[in-house]
Amino acid sequence: MKIGIMLRHFHQHGGGVRVYTHNLMRELLAMESPHEFVLLYRDPALIGTYTNGLQRGNVREVAIRAPSATLWDQWAVRRAEKREKLDLIFNPKYSLPLNAECPCVFVCHGLDWYVMPWGSKWIDRMNHRHLIPRYARKAQAIITVSDVTGDHVMKYLGVSRHRLHTVYHGVNEAFRRPVEPEQCARIKRQYHLPDRYFLYVGQVYPPKNVGRLLKAYAQIGPARGVHLVMAGEHRWLSDHELALIDKLNLRDWIIQTGWVESDTLPAFYHQAEALALPSLYESFGIPLIEAMSMGCPIVTANRFGTRELADGVGILVDPENIDEIASGLKQVLDDPSRRQQMIDAGRRRVADFSWRRCARQTLGVLEAAAQAPQMESLQEAVT
Repeated sequence: MKIGIMLRHFHQHGGGVRVYTHNLMRELLAMESPHEFVLLYRDPALIGTYTNGLQRGNVREVAIRAPSATLWDQWAVRRAEKREKLDLIFNPKYSLPLNAECPCVFVCHGLDWYVMPWGSKWIDRMNHRHLIPRYARKAQAIITVSDVTGDHVMKYLGVSRHRLHTVYHGVNEAFRRPVEPEQCARIKRQYHLPDRYFLYVGQVYPPKNVGRLLKAYAQIGPARGVHLVMAGEHRWLSDHELALIDKLNLRDWIIQTGWVESDTLPAFYHQAEALALPSLYESFGIPLIEAMSMGCPIVTANRFGTRELADGVGILVDPENIDEIASGLKQVLDDPSRRQQMIDAGRRRVADFSWRRCARQTLGVLEAAAQAPQMESLQEAVT
């Protein structure tokens, strides 16, 4: 089978989708497989990413140009399908060429724009409302990153359960290895990390609930001499939330590092008092399983993907209740036995999460989608 993989987003902003794509591709292409993979880039500079200097007879890289993202998805990929004689098109993000003749599969990383539409830019809301349902109808199968995401796809897009397949993310091996003291010291100097801190990892936009996190932290952190380190970038619609740093007189207590690469993040988790991620919406939450792997306690939201992953592992709080978030942070500092229980439970929870397993299950869905045009038989083919 010849599988075309849409990688227009390969060098998008840092975040969960990029982490997912890079790790999935590495493992998917490393597997023993009878299939041929045609990697479709928009940026010609990416040619050689997976083939340069390596003997990969079943991998080809192709750059296809288009003046816009929409034309790339709908016109350029369709032309590549015909030219390359693709048997299946797979997008690790969410768009598909609507006029493709071969079966198509995409990954749904969450539907926060339906659950809380006010948290998205208006232009994105238009795109999501008019195009995402069409992609969902077009797809032979949809991979969802959590069970709750599958529930939302059924609720908001009207997709039947037998077309949905939950495949959890993996954990990069860097988060399973001990962090050497020298590395910790170097990274601490490089990023000006304090001795004690809570850690926030992620982009900053409305679903992340950064405003309430800052208000909760203000009740606990400075009085205990514990800083807040924010590893991520501001994306959209959260200027008013970040303005709270000055309004609450937290400028001396908060370190904003910007985006931190995955080979550096283990040291951040290793030295943190806890990961604070009380998001209003997470479909999965890669920082949760990274923190679990590193033995970092978790304070997170009692809803959606964070509950699915961290129930019985971390301290779950109502993300709309500032006092409850603050109480969760306080518990981590005041209850050493609870802290150790969370560390132990987290490591047990994340033991089976691997990118190799993610790639194997993903390939199973792709193979079944190509071979089972009747949707009723697809679920049996991959279980």
